[in-house]
Amino acid sequence: MQAVYEAFGDLVETRASAGGPWDPSLQHGAAPAALVAWAVERIETPAPMRVARLTLDLLRPVPVAPLEIRSEVVRQGRKIQVASITLLSLGVAVVRAIVTKVRISEPSIPPELYKVALDVPAPEVSLELSGEQRIRSAFLEGVSARLATGTERRPGPAAMWFRANQPIIEGEPVSPLMRAAIAADFCNGVSSPLDAKQWTFINGDVTLSLARLPIGEWILVNAETWLGPDGGGVALARLGDETGYFGRAAQSLIIERR
Repeated sequence: MQAVYEAFGDLVETRASAGGPWDPSLQHGAAPAALVAWAVERIETPAPMRVARLTLDLLRPVPVAPLEIRSEVVRQGRKIQVASITLLSLGVAVVRAIVTKVRISEPSIPPELYKVALDVPAPEVSLELSGEQRIRSAFLEGVSARLATGTERRPGPAAMWFRANQPIIEGEPVSPLMRAAIAADFCNGVSSPLDAKQWTFINGDVTLSLARLPIGEWILVNAETWLGPDGGGVALARLGDETGYFGRAAQSLIIERR
């Protein structure tokens, strides 16, 4: 299976498999989220660190076109690193991200204090979604989805398992952080109370907060959406893997009729 991107240093070629559901010439939000996560992991740290928070602002629709990556360390401390990542198309910023990394240590916390058990079925016993049950896009063709709450896809709060099957960066594995970033962008699609045939519910940002990195290929998005009266909303999710919950995601939404 062909990768979504091919990287040449800080220059990236984008393939059609990045296309989103609203316009195939524009990328699905999960694609640049994964690209940013990959770029984040390339930023060196003076000591072993992991990502604790990643926030992406989608400044403009991201075209299925060549991109440039610009990275900068904003603050470097002994325990925390703050860095920025910008994706540009033809010299114009389309995505801007801020990442916080924290030093890895061994504080000997009892397992019962950091293990958060799942409250939904595992992916192997969840309902595999296909056809009309799924929002369609080129990028989503490379992602498996299984419904963990019930036997029928319905509008409103829901929990779904996702597994990215296609490579994201040519010649490189999909890392745990990249899998978490992809899943974080699915909050609105999982839990929207609106019919996607009649409404668009585009997110203007996504924030991923991690207590730890996920384990394995399947990522759980246990989500709900709150709508406001003025065309806005927020989608929120608990993120998990097969060993338990590991983080949260949030999106600011723009609601419009088709």
